[in-house]
Amino acid sequence: MHKVAVIEDDPPTSNQLKGWIEAAKPGIEVVQWFNRDDAEAAIERERYDLVVLDIELGRERHAGVAIINAINKRHGTPVLVVSAMPAAIYRSIMKALDAWDYLQKSTFEESEFIDTFLAMLRAAKPKTEAAPAAAPSQELTIDPLRQSTPLWRGQRINLPLTAQRILITLYEHRGQVVSYDQLFQVVKSGRNRDNVRKHVSTIREAFKEIDEGFDGIENIPMRGFRWTA
Repeated sequence: MHKVAVIEDDPPTSNQLKGWIEAAKPGIEVVQWFNRDDAEAAIERERYDLVVLDIELGRERHAGVAIINAINKRHGTPVLVVSAMPAAIYRSIMKALDAWDYLQKSTFEESEFIDTFLAMLRAAKPKTEAAPAAAPSQELTIDPLRQSTPLWRGQRINLPLTAQRILITLYEHRGQVVSYDQLFQVVKSGRNRDNVRKHVSTIREAFKEIDEGFDGIENIPMRGFRWTA
């Protein structure tokens, strides 16, 4: 049975997240913690399959950062950050700390949370079933079982899950034009061209953090995008 921790200082929000998780995964055990001290003590004594975490706990604006560091030192448990902090600023910060994904409060629906949560839970494999190492000769490496984030020239590409889905779709159809309608199928919310373009922009920026000269995604006006790398 899976065991999940929800670390959130607002009881109604914590209870809402707990309810969503239990509805999506019957039989799952959800443990709630409401402050940094209790959360860190729990992480010291037990292991979770996944942690849902707010950054700001009580008066500690960045308590979540300390908790992520504590998790990484002990277990490397997947962390889904759910915070009111602006995603444009904090998503890259949390990714740098090895949080798996970031959802900004008031900007996502229950379905997006559940999709993200379940995808992470499926990817949280035991260490004995770790994904195979990437072949260094490949420029872009995508695990066919979707158990690990993509690698570009051996380096991890920091992307939210929706952007990962778009990247995978483009790569699977490399050399071909992937239409907006095709990309809408992997976007869980905001199925419009502007939103898709924003996700593609996020992908390009993530690649350029590793490779400044990256230009492997071609914009096909009025039609969609094509992977050309």
